[in-house]
Amino acid sequence: MTSSRPYLLRAVYDWIVDNDLTPYMLVNATLDNVAVPSEYVSNGKIILNVAPGAVQGLEMSNDNVHFNARFSGKAMLVHVPIVAVMAIYAKENGRGMVFSEEDDMPPSPNNDNYGDGEKPKSKQPTLRVVK
Repeated sequence: MTSSRPYLLRAVYDWIVDNDLTPYMLVNATLDNVAVPSEYVSNGKIILNVAPGAVQGLEMSNDNVHFNARFSGKAMLVHVPIVAVMAIYAKENGRGMVFSEEDDMPPSPNNDNYGDGEKPKSKQPTLRVVK
């Protein structure tokens, strides 16, 4: 099954823009194939303004996000693999979505996501239909 991250990223981006807010993307700049201006990276992360007025040629595919932008007046092609996108949120109110590393973990061969074929016993309540 493909990752849901690119689909959710595009949906949240559209939702933020449709509400006339500014979409910011938090990126893990330490991963391979991330091309961002290193002088703006702090603690291995960078926040990018991806608003339509701030970037040109924005493309969000299932594998990458890339666009042209200016940083201190210098044009740059920004390239971010989808797995490097940590969050997308509105600058004005912080509403958006945070992605976890587990979002891109492939399921185990047994499709139980635990790898050993056994599901752990849950201590949480369960619902049952009682007639």
